[in-house]
Order: sequence, then structure tokens, then C-alpha cells
Amino acid sequence: MHTQQSPSPSVDRRLSVLARHLEPSSSASVQGSINHSIVAAPTSGYAGAQSVFSHIVRAPEDPILGVTVAYNKDTSPVKLNLGVGAYRTEEGKPLVLNVVRQAEQLLVNDRSRIKEYLPITGLADFNKLSAKLILGADSPAIQENRVTTVQCLSGTGSLRVGAEFLARHYHQHTIYIPQPTWGNHPKVFTLAGLSVKSYRYYDPTTRGLHFQGLLEDLGSAPSGAIVLLHACAHNPTGVDPTIDQWEQIRRLMRSKGLLPFFDSAYQGFASGSLDTDAQSVRMFVADGGEALVAQSYAKNMGLYGERVGALSIVCRNADVASRVESQVKLVIRPMYSNPPIHGASIVATILKDRNLYHEWTLELKAMADRIIRMRQQLFDALRARGTPGDWSHIIKQIGMFTFTGLNKEQVAFMTKEYHIYMTSDGRISMAGLSSRTVPHLADAIHAAVTRAR
Repeated sequence: MHTQQSPSPSVDRRLSVLARHLEPSSSASVQGSINHSIVAAPTSGYAGAQSVFSHIVRAPEDPILGVTVAYNKDTSPVKLNLGVGAYRTEEGKPLVLNVVRQAEQLLVNDRSRIKEYLPITGLADFNKLSAKLILGADSPAIQENRVTTVQCLSGTGSLRVGAEFLARHYHQHTIYIPQPTWGNHPKVFTLAGLSVKSYRYYDPTTRGLHFQGLLEDLGSAPSGAIVLLHACAHNPTGVDPTIDQWEQIRRLMRSKGLLPFFDSAYQGFASGSLDTDAQSVRMFVADGGEALVAQSYAKNMGLYGERVGALSIVCRNADVASRVESQVKLVIRPMYSNPPIHGASIVATILKDRNLYHEWTLELKAMADRIIRMRQQLFDALRARGTPGDWSHIIKQIGMFTFTGLNKEQVAFMTKEYHIYMTSDGRISMAGLSSRTVPHLADAIHAAVTRAR
């Protein structure tokens, strides 16, 4: 026999409220009851309410993307945006590679394609082909199945996933990044849980590599520390080590057990050769040691907005690689669950088709060659004007960016007087130049160094 329990006070209150609403009453008394019993919460939209976010201050514009914001507001017909790292044609227009359009058409015509979720690790073909592209098809690491590769959200996402994996599972939480480096690097690594320190890289006096400082700083780094290395076309300086210097860096890092984390954003885009631009990475993998590599297809396939990238972790053996992958999946799952399918399918279609791959290498070299021509034309234009200083670094540096050596005041002068936009550190995107705009830039640089010193 069950004894009946009396209702709890909270149940009594709910029944009482319900009974009042069921009682017949005039609309006026109902309205009065509502006004009496309902109090506006801070998150409601009643008139005069203060936002719960009123205390938030306006954040500054991103130093790189903010350049484009300022450029877009400028109404001058001669304005020039050299801030953002995106390739432009000789006419100053964005470029979609012909080989990309062909790959997309093949994908559209394939009626068997579906839009189901990818696995957490992404498109299998894309991962396999991406590892081969950066490490080499004959890489022993690939043949021995000791590389785990996961599709990520372009280079930034690859760096973030790799950094968070290291923060969770690697014994050292300090990462050394070059000074200077891409402005997003310190933020990505810090938010992932790593402690960021820097090593000397660029020498403002020579506008070249501070090689001795680099060796000294890495030599004094604690054993096992992580070291960020730009695979090629260092951003923002355009200054790369020579092959001999890379070998010295490799020997030093391996002797101290420093873990290399490569950022490869410009493979094939720097020299025009995919193999040449991957040499630094392949040297570190060939010695049998471990390494991480973040890849991006934004620049070399022009897939900026598709956000296509990959993270490869080279391990000692296949068993370790398999366990590493299982933990990387646990990083990705709560972050974005799994990556998008379209951009990775474009890349895989191009990389696995011999004809498309060949056409891609030709288009890639054409882009790299145009940037090299822009470097030469700018150097020649400055020399023709007798601009004070040695500007040979413009043709010695490589890749999309040039570190001009201009200071903040000179950059501000060029923006105000010549409507030329760039980051305040004097970095310019050579891909944003054309034969038509080189004279305008040369005039602005000449005026800046002679009047705004």
C-alpha cells in the first residue's frame, strides 16, 4: 500500500499560478496581474534596457586585415592595397586558376558526389596526397606509415590544431618563433596553451638573415623546446636561409632535441618549384626525426576562401603515428567537428590527375615568375630615381612579401600622400603590384625616404 505524499511547496506555487490564469477575469485585471508578476530581465528587449555587453570596448582592427578596411574607405582613383597576402593579376584582379575551374567542373559533373560529413580527419585522398606533396612521394616516413595527416582549416587551423595537440601531449610547452613573424602566430600558439618566445631572424642593418643570432638563440633554448620554422618565403621578410644554413639549423636543433614545427604557406609559390620550396622540410624528415608541418593551399592554388590545409605529424614509427592521430581527433572534434569537403576535393582532384597536376605546376610557376618580375621592376624604378639607400634586398628576398625597411612614419606618409596601403612595419605584398602601379609605388617610396626621414 502506497502512502500519498503531499505536494512540495514549489508544486503548490505552480498550481496556484496556473489556477489564477484559468480564472475568468477582465483583460484589465489580467494585464495588471502580468505587470505585477513579470519583471524585465537584463537580457530582455524592453525599452530602456542596458545591454549586458555594455562594458565591452571596441577591439582594434587586425593589423593586416585592417589595412584592407582602410583601403576600401579611400575614394582615390590611384589607391593601392599592398597589405593583404593575396595574388593579383597584372590587371590587379583576383585570380582563379584555370586548373581549379576544371577540377570544380569535374566535381559538379560527378552525379555520384554527396554532401555527407567527412570523417574528423577529413578527406582521405586529400591527406595522403598532401603528405606526398610536402614530404616527397618517395619519403621513407610515408613508406613506413609513420606520418599522420589530418585535413584542417587552411594554414591557421593546421597551426592551431598542432599547437593544441602539443599543449596537451608534449612535455615542453615553450615554442620559439622568429622575430619578426606573421602577426597571427603568437596569438594562435598562446591561445592554444603554449608559451611563446622569440629567436633572432631578421637583421635590419643588412635586411637579410641574422644567422648568427638565430644559432645563438636556438642554441640557448631549453632542450626539447618547440621551434616554429617558415618552410620557405618567410612572412613578412621574404628572407630564407640557404640550404647550407638550413643544414646547420637542422644539426643544431637535432643535437638539442628541439622539435621543428614547419609553417608551409607558400610551397611552389616562392621559387616556382614545389620540390625546391619543400627542401627545408624534407631535410628534417630525412634524418628520421620527428616534426610537425602545417600546409596551406590558399596561395599556391588560390583557394583562399575555401580554407584548405593539412597538418602532418611525422613520428618515429607507425604505432606512435596511429596513437597520435587518435589524440589529434580529440582536439578537432570539439573545435569544428570535421572539415569542409569542397576545397579539399578540388585539391585532391588536381593532385591525383597527371594532366591537371602538370597544368597546376605551370600556372604556379607563372604566378611566381610574375612576382619575381615585379621585384625587378621595383628595384629598377628606385635605382632610376636615385632613391637613397641600397634596395637590392627587394630582388634578394623571395616570395609574396618584401620587407622594405620603411618605418612607420614613412608608411603613414605614403598612405596619406599617395594612397598606398601596407602594414605599418613596411611589409608590402609584391603580388599586389603590376607594371602599371610600380612607378606610383616607386615615386611614393622615393618621396618617403627623402622627405619623411
